[in-house]
Amino acid sequence: MSRAVLSLGSNLGERLEHLRLAVHGFGEDVVVTSAVYETEPWGVRDQPRFLNAVIVVAADGLDEWGWLRRGQALEAQAQRRREQRWGPRTLDVDVVTVDGVHSDHPDLVLPHPGTPSRASVLVPWLEADPEAVLPGHGPVRDLAAALSKEERDTLHRRPDLPLH
Repeated sequence: MSRAVLSLGSNLGERLEHLRLAVHGFGEDVVVTSAVYETEPWGVRDQPRFLNAVIVVAADGLDEWGWLRRGQALEAQAQRRREQRWGPRTLDVDVVTVDGVHSDHPDLVLPHPGTPSRASVLVPWLEADPEAVLPGHGPVRDLAAALSKEERDTLHRRPDLPLH
């Protein structure tokens, strides 16, 4: 059984519907979801705020590339355009980690290199899986606690926006 942690984000169009599309697209493979969080843009600041969530998925017969392909297919379904690095997007599905997998491939670095410093991934992941560990970095709980106040303040839980 392959188990993965996926980060979802959207800041264009019907943001919540794009996140729901991803959750629905992974279907019965979804083990647990976080709440939805609203975050300031990262990288390119002059763009709309993001909605973010984390899902944990598991399935037989899928490796890290299978999770990546499924995420990219859902991004395409949401009509994502890759015009600017860290730019606005209808849907972003990042493979954060896959149990037992380390990858330095330029198309799929695992664990995802930005994870240790991003509240938009760590806080929802901790909510979804309080015992989570980021390989090579330690417990997600400790990483989230080490975030700067400035980074934590970019994140707002949105219980009024359910994923289901």
